[in-house]
Order: sequence, then C-alpha cells, then structure tokens
Amino acid sequence: MTLRIGILGAARIAPAALIKPAASSSSVSVTAVAARSRDRAQAFATRHGIPVVHSSYEALLADPEIDAVYNPLPNGLHGRWTLAALAAGKHVLCEKPFTANAAEAREVASAAAASDRVVMEAFHYRYHPLALRVEEIVASGELGTLQRVETALCFPLPKFSDIRYDFGLAGGATMDAGCYAVHMARVFGGETPTVVSASAKLRSPQVDRAMTAELKFPSGHTGRVTCSMWSSSLLKISATVIGSQGSLSVLNPVAPQAFHRLTVRAGNARRTEKFPRRASYEYQLDAFTAAVLEGAPVKTSAADAVETMTVIDEIYRAAGLPLREPS
Repeated sequence: MTLRIGILGAARIAPAALIKPAASSSSVSVTAVAARSRDRAQAFATRHGIPVVHSSYEALLADPEIDAVYNPLPNGLHGRWTLAALAAGKHVLCEKPFTANAAEAREVASAAAASDRVVMEAFHYRYHPLALRVEEIVASGELGTLQRVETALCFPLPKFSDIRYDFGLAGGATMDAGCYAVHMARVFGGETPTVVSASAKLRSPQVDRAMTAELKFPSGHTGRVTCSMWSSSLLKISATVIGSQGSLSVLNPVAPQAFHRLTVRAGNARRTEKFPRRASYEYQLDAFTAAVLEGAPVKTSAADAVETMTVIDEIYRAAGLPLREPS
C-alpha cells in the first residue's frame, strides 16, 4: 500500500521535509499540491514532479485520491486546516508549531482523539537516532539525578518582512525557533516544566525576535530555553543535560544530518558518539507512514503538542507579551 500525500501550500520547507524523503520511499507518493494562487501551485508542481494541482485547499482536501496532507502553512493557519483535514477524513503531518496557542492545540487534539486519523507534529529531530539516544542515556541513570537542562535554537533571520515576524500569522521567535527549544527541554528533561521567568527582545511591540526563559520541572530540576531569529547569538543549536553524576552535551540536535556531536561525561570518563547522516526528515516520514499504514505509535502526537504549546503560552505571559491567535 502506498500513502498518497497532498501538500497544503507551496511552502519552502516542503521539498526538504517531504518531497525529497518521499522520493526515496517506496511507501509514499506526493500526489497533489494546492496554493492560494493556482499559478504558484502549478509552478511548484512542475518543479517537483507533482502530478495533480488543485485550485484551493478545500479542493485538495476533497480529493478522494489523497490519504493524508502535509500542512506547512503559516503558524496561525495550522490549527484551522488541520481541523479541516480531519473533517475530510485525512491523516495530517502538521509543521511546528502545532497551533497558535494551547487552547487551539487542545481543540485540535480533541478532534484528533475523536477520529481514527493520525495527526503528527513535524518535530523531525525527535525521530532521529541521536535524539532517541539522548533520551535513552538520560533514562538509563548514567548521569545520575537530573539537575539542569538547557536547550537553544538561535539563527539569523534579518529579513523582517518574513511571515515569521508577523503577529497576525502567529509569528515570533518563540513560535518558530523556540518551539524546538521547548520541545527538546521537555523530551530531554523527561517532563513538562513550568515557566519561572522569561525575557524577550522585541522586533515590534507584540513580536519577539529573541527569548530566554527559566524553567522548573516537577521532579525538581531546572532548565533554560534560549531562542532567537535576530540577536547577538547568531547561530546556536544545542542541548545540555546535567546530572548529579555526569553530563551530556549535543551540538545540533535539530538537524544532525548536517553536522553533530554528542559528548557524554560520567565519572572520570568522556566519550563521543556518532550517528547516521541520514536526514531527520526521512526518519520522520518513515514514522508517519508506519503510523498510518501499520498503526505504529506517534511520538509527536496532538496530545504532546498541547504540552509544548502550554509552555510556549506560559513563556509569552511571563515575558509580558500577548498570546498568539489563530489567523
């Protein structure tokens, strides 16, 4: 059986996140695309060899030859079109952040739970062997009792007209880069934390270009998430986990196929571990396909997304900024 996927929007992330991984899979076919402009959708389809072009998102969702949709629309549109896809009976791979805020995430999670469809948030790093290994090391007790977890995703985006700075489309550094840092803190910290404090650097009165937040986990360990799209921290992609008997640090846990380094220090020993250069997006597509075709479990489920969006909402409140709203 082949999983037939349609794309909502001619997004720049789609080739790396879906089209290229699908080309190397015998179980997936990217069969259709729709965009706000049919001409744009047609150009995208021609460039990437997609056979069917629809004139609207609604038409794509109504296509009986599509089993699932990939939703890489702007943040503020994720929830609306994931709900529409579920109502149309489609499985959904939705780009992060899952929704504009936690309330909308709960609405989508409720609809997902009431359906028999797979809904997966596209935190592709979560399916790479590196992330699975970090989780394994922490759970093994090798580092002792957890004390501190710090995660960061900072990159330069000086194009301030980019939709990722648009409050009306649920933009902001915490939404775009920070959702990774928050999710990694949850995964590597083993729990969902509460927010102790947060400090933002602003691009506009409502939109953060950088954010730092201090966290407290239920078991007592602390944490920090750092993110930016424009700050003095031009490029930083890392995770550090400190325990009572050791520590680990990861360079580039988000896209380890480009480069990575995992270093573990425990007792008097220090080691590094290496992982396959296979793209994290390929592991993610494998997981989505297995969930749809075989009923395999989903690590980045709609319920998991509610936890992440709850922390993001808390960060915005602590920083004195308004929550993002659906577009």
